[in-house]
Parts: sequence; C-alpha cells; structure tokens
Amino acid sequence: MNRRVIARMVGRILCLEAVLMLPAIIVAAVYHEGRSAVSFGISIFLILAVGLPCALIKIEDRRFYAKEGFAAVGLTWLMLSAFGALPFFFSGVLPNYIDCFFETVSGFTTTGASVIANVEALPNSLIYWRSFTQWLGGMGVLVFILAFATLTTKNSGESLHLYRAESSGVKASKLVPRMNRNAKILYSIYIVLSAVLFIMLLFGRVSVFDALNITFTTAATGGFGIRLDSMESFSAYTQWVVAIGMFLFSINFNMFYLLLIKNFKRIFKSEELRVYIIIVLASILLITINIASSFETMSEAIRAATFQVTSIMSTTGYYSSDFDLWPQFSRTILFLLMFIGGCAGSTAGGAKVIRIMMVFKSAKKTVSKAINPNSVRLLYLDGERVANETEASVNGYMIVYTFILALGVLFVSLNGFDLVTTITSVVTCLNNVGPGLGLVGPTMNFGFFSYFSKIILSVIMLIGRLEIFPIMVLFSPDMFRRWRNRNSLKIIRENLGDKNGDI
Repeated sequence: MNRRVIARMVGRILCLEAVLMLPAIIVAAVYHEGRSAVSFGISIFLILAVGLPCALIKIEDRRFYAKEGFAAVGLTWLMLSAFGALPFFFSGVLPNYIDCFFETVSGFTTTGASVIANVEALPNSLIYWRSFTQWLGGMGVLVFILAFATLTTKNSGESLHLYRAESSGVKASKLVPRMNRNAKILYSIYIVLSAVLFIMLLFGRVSVFDALNITFTTAATGGFGIRLDSMESFSAYTQWVVAIGMFLFSINFNMFYLLLIKNFKRIFKSEELRVYIIIVLASILLITINIASSFETMSEAIRAATFQVTSIMSTTGYYSSDFDLWPQFSRTILFLLMFIGGCAGSTAGGAKVIRIMMVFKSAKKTVSKAINPNSVRLLYLDGERVANETEASVNGYMIVYTFILALGVLFVSLNGFDLVTTITSVVTCLNNVGPGLGLVGPTMNFGFFSYFSKIILSVIMLIGRLEIFPIMVLFSPDMFRRWRNRNSLKIIRENLGDKNGDI
C-alpha cells in the first residue's frame, strides 16, 4: 500500500474542502450570522492544519494501483465527512459531534436523512453548506478533482483507478480516451443542467437563496429540505420543475453526451434507460389510481404520484405530501423503488436499474441452463455480450449488498423500534434515499436513534454511496500491510502481463 501517495492526495482534497467552505462565510456575512462565520473560520483553520502537511508530503514511489484507488476514495469520503461536520459542531446547532457527522455524511452521500428537527431554525450559512455538500457529492468529490485539478503528477493510471473506484454502476464507461477529459465532460453536463434547473426555479418566483439550495439538492438527488414540509408548501409549478429535474438527474449522464453529439442510435439502444422509463411510468399510473380518492382533483393525484415516484426512485427523498399516510399498495411500490434506484452513471443511488436487469437476466439464464444442460446461454445487454466476469461481479455485489442490509437491520434493531422503522431506516440509508416509513417517515427525522445506530447508519450511507467496495477495502487488514519485496512483485506483474497493476 503506497500510503504516502494516498496521504498527499487526501491532504490536497482536505485543502480543497477548506476553500469550498469560504462561500459559506460570505453567506454568513450577508445574513449577519457572526457565530456561524466564526465556526466556519475555525473549521477551515483545523482542516488546513491537517490537510496542508499531508498535501506537502514528498513522494518518491509514485505507483498507484487499483487498491490505492479504493483506499483513497474510501478515506477521502470519510475524512471529508469528519471535517465537514465541524461547522455544525462549533456553531452549536448540533452540540453532539456524532449528530454532526451523521448530518454531514448524509449530505456528501446525497442521502438526505437528517437528525435536525427544525431546519428552518438553522442559520442560512449552514443551510447553504448542508445543501452544497450534497451537490459536491452528487457527481463525486474525486470526479470533481479529476475534472478540474491534478492530485499527483505524471500518473495516468491514477485517474483511471480513482474514477473506477468512485463511479456508480457495473463498470466505469469512458466517453473519450482520456479519463480527465471524461470527468470534465460529465461535470460540465452536471453544471449546465444545474444552471438550467436554477433558472427554471427562478421563473417560478422562488427566491434566489431557496432556488440555489433546491438546485443543489435536486441535481445531486439528495433531498435535504430547506422547509419543514420539504416541497409541500411550494407551488405546483415548482414541484413539477423539481420532479422533472429529479428524473433527468437520475438518468445516465452518458445519455446527455450522446444527445449532444447526436448519437441517437446508442440512446435508443440503451436497455437500462427504457426499463427505467417503463418502471417510472408504470409506478406513477398505479399509484395515481390507488390514491385518486384522497385528492380533490385527478391532476393533484397525478402530480403527487409523479413527484413521489421520481423522488424515491431517483433516491432524492423530497416529499410533496406525506406518502406514509397513503394506502398500503402505494407505500409498497415506493418501498420497492427504494431498492431499485436510478441509472448507473447518474447522481442517483440504489442498486441501479442495470444491476437489477442483469440479475434477472442471469437468473433466466440459470433456469434455462437447468432445463437444457447442454445448451449454451449467453447474457446480452444493449445488444452486446456481457462478460462472465462482469456477470459474476454483479451477482457478487448483490450478495454482499444483501448481507450488509441484513447486518445493518440486525444492529439497528438493538434500538427496539418497530420492524417497519428498523428495516426502512437501513434500506433508505443503504440506498441513499432519505425518508423511510414508520418513525422515519417523510415528516420525521433520525434524531431519536442511539449514537451507536447513528454511527452504523452513517457507515451504511458511505457504503451505499461508494457502492460497497471502497469502504470495505478501506477497512480490510490486507490494505495496511507494508509493501514487501517490491522488485519481486514488479517482476511477477510483468510476467503476468498486468500493466495497470490490477492483479
């Protein structure tokens, strides 16, 4: 493990976090929030005190392989959350650091689960920072770095391993050959779509500050509300704009690039996109029919169903009405959508539509093989054959995903709450959705959980956002063993033809 490279990388990212806190001080100055300005100032000082020495570490061995990529990504998100929680702590709005950590992890992972009972009582500077952590975490902190900065020098493999470790979905697809250029394209699309959403909100007469925060949390499909009733008190126009925004940001960003270069053939060829649209439309139709009697007009029922389906499936977590009071059929549909999530390569969480598709295709292949043992069955996606290694990786991911879900439910059950609350609290954190059902319903918060459960749920949020492996690898004992006999390892890799160091 090349710990010096990782330490310098984390140090530079912490320095960036300190810089990104500066606008919050400006917001505090505009709204005359002296205590908040001081809390951000102290936080920036402490972050730089730790980050600068690490960022200035001299590097002799620049080797950076897949396991360094996983460790760097996992450690980066952990440290960003730990230090990003300091403004909440020093301002006194959340006097317990574990609550501050939970809130910040929920922000960076775009989960939206909160321990704050009255968000409207927060200083505007902290509301801004809370929302901005979601926007920054939406496309990925390290993807942002790859797009606009250089972490280390002269190491092209580093970018590839970082991008692979932080990317969502089955595999990290490239739009262009150079990874830094690829990251820049994705983030440019992210910024442009965010700007369009911001302008559309202003047309709905939403204040500049509210529009900025809603843009941050919608684009990231994060869902941190700025009002006690989330989006319920906003106009119908605003709700429709946000619903469309949540839907678009949960689509694979590669589709937008293909749209720009007019490669419509590949867009129409995407099975994941087609299945995602079908699931959304079918869910809206079924829920609308089920809840129609609860609303005065059909248009209100359609809007409520559309908003909630796009919110839950995109894992944003906003609500325009208390869906925990809806009929059991509608609540069950929303519960199932929590597991599915959005498309790979989007800001949405969940298991991703493409993985669910591949699991079903793999199961179908297994059944067919059992019926006809001598037949040859291959798995295809978008008209192309899926490699056996990819299929095995997806199946392995889902097994580990299920194990973590079960283990999380077991630990959280120590609180003694009802089964619906216990299960949905873990499900919503692992899939980065935000609200659950029962005591963690859309109008509730996570403040009543024990500190132990909050730590468990925080780790689960990180595992869900980074899609399991970076956090698991980070805590693996094997990751911290010193390099031994480096020359022998190099010879072995060369003999095996491992140019990228993936073995």
